[in-house]
Amino acid sequence: MSSPLRHELKFQLNMGEYMILSRTMDTLLSRDPNGDEFNEYRIRSLYFDTPFDNDMYDKISGQPERSKYRLRIYNGSDKLIRLECKRKTGSLTSKSALKITRDRAEQLIACDAAGLLKTGEPLLHEMYAQLTTRLSRPVVIVDYTREAYTHPAEEIRVTFDKRLRSGMRSIELFNPEAPLLDPFPNPTVILEVKYNRVLPGYIRNTLNQAIGQRLAVSKYVLCRAFDNPSLSW
Repeated sequence: MSSPLRHELKFQLNMGEYMILSRTMDTLLSRDPNGDEFNEYRIRSLYFDTPFDNDMYDKISGQPERSKYRLRIYNGSDKLIRLECKRKTGSLTSKSALKITRDRAEQLIACDAAGLLKTGEPLLHEMYAQLTTRLSRPVVIVDYTREAYTHPAEEIRVTFDKRLRSGMRSIELFNPEAPLLDPFPNPTVILEVKYNRVLPGYIRNTLNQAIGQRLAVSKYVLCRAFDNPSLSW
């Protein structure tokens, strides 16, 4: 499954900004059906990168063409496991995703490329190249709680990512006791706004009235830098 190229805006909010925008989006948009009674669900991703951290440095340097690969689970369960590749093309983003089994996920975490080319799945073929040619390996867990709102116009999706935690160099994606720490010194929420072509004016105006600081780096980069301060920027 691949998504079309879309716009993606990211902002860093303090708790006051978040509370105002969250209440407003709850009146303007629809709640994500995947959320619980509090309109929340938990996401945990395990990211891959090369021995030289090429994907991370591509992001930091703002390379116009870049990608990053990850495994993702929801609410601490292995019932739904997705292998994903998020791609950046200029100012637009797209994502390829594939549902995989726990055994396949464990194989990828072990950097075992055996049989991937025989699956007929393009994303697993890409992972074969990542593991064998680029020597990619799992590097960091990124864990957070997401609150999401949607609208069918332009396939708008507004998400508030809260309680961001870094896995402290752990790659135990399925371990509920994996050590996690907050990379921010103060409570912080990351707002992401995704849409196809044009963001409706009433939503843009709402964001402009209460928006925080535009976030130049990703959750992945924030957690990598927190886990390993020796990484050069």
